Amino acid sequence: MDNIAVLIPCYNEAQTIRKVVTDWKKELPEAVIYVYDNNSTDNTAVIAEEAGAIVRHEYMQGKGNVIRRMFREIDAKAYIIVDGDDTYPAEYGRKMVNCVLQKNADMVVGDRLSSTYFQENKRPFHNFGNSIVRASINFLFHTEIKDIMTGYRAFSFQFAKSFPVLSRGFEIETEMSIHAVDKNMQVENVVIEYRDRPAGSESKLNTYSDGMKVLKTIMRLFRTYKPLAYFGTIAAVLALLSVIFVIPVFSVYLKTALVPNFPTLIVCGFTMLAAILSLFTGLQLQNSVQKNRQDFEMQLIRLDHVRKDLEADYEK
Repeated sequence: MDNIAVLIPCYNEAQTIRKVVTDWKKELPEAVIYVYDNNSTDNTAVIAEEAGAIVRHEYMQGKGNVIRRMFREIDAKAYIIVDGDDTYPAEYGRKMVNCVLQKNADMVVGDRLSSTYFQENKRPFHNFGNSIVRASINFLFHTEIKDIMTGYRAFSFQFAKSFPVLSRGFEIETEMSIHAVDKNMQVENVVIEYRDRPAGSESKLNTYSDGMKVLKTIMRLFRTYKPLAYFGTIAAVLALLSVIFVIPVFSVYLKTALVPNFPTLIVCGFTMLAAILSLFTGLQLQNSVQKNRQDFEMQLIRLDHVRKDLEADYEK
């Protein structure tokens, strides 16, 4: 079991990976540095190995798939995940790791948005998208995570081994954030400096397609983790529409004792029925979510025993 594991997912980062590995070896000399190559077509893996990293491969394309493999294979007291594009300075790694090892944080977020991100990043739609995602998640999940999409994070053993990775691509950061909040895990924010990619290095993030995937992930996880709020909102909208359209029909009936718009009355009745069904669906699923949270707490207790056993074996 490693004390600190630095995990670097990479796809075609030959231009920057040597500097990234060297910086981390300098800042955290006791850490084990893993570079996971995700089907790079350049010399990323070779350069990373020359720089002193342990190189492994994930052949299923996508950052989410890489992180799933990392968390499965690596056992450590504390993990740091950082991109291989040299946009995140290694100088903040010690502070982030200490939040895990000394303050028992489960996830530490490297907050770019409170420092230099909007000045350094040259892609205005990325700036806008990050702000929208942060505002949406903090509103829907009642949290105060400062940077939802950052690729610079530290994790505890318990988080890494209990996080069910479902996302395949860049929406993985959103999934991590919502999972930590929903499971009442301790989240810390550390403000970091951000620097844009060096000239000639290209981002793998597609502003529009990956942005839509992130928004879809937010709504999927909102439905999964907060079903009563999700289906309750649908129920409220349907009930309101039903009432709005039935009022004129009912008004005419009071005056004339006739129902001239009988189809409207039928549609309003079915709409109200759909609202009631939606509400009861939310109530039923909310009970399942509560049970899952109870089971998750028991899983954390078991993982804590596993961690202690691994630490004991490591010390031997």
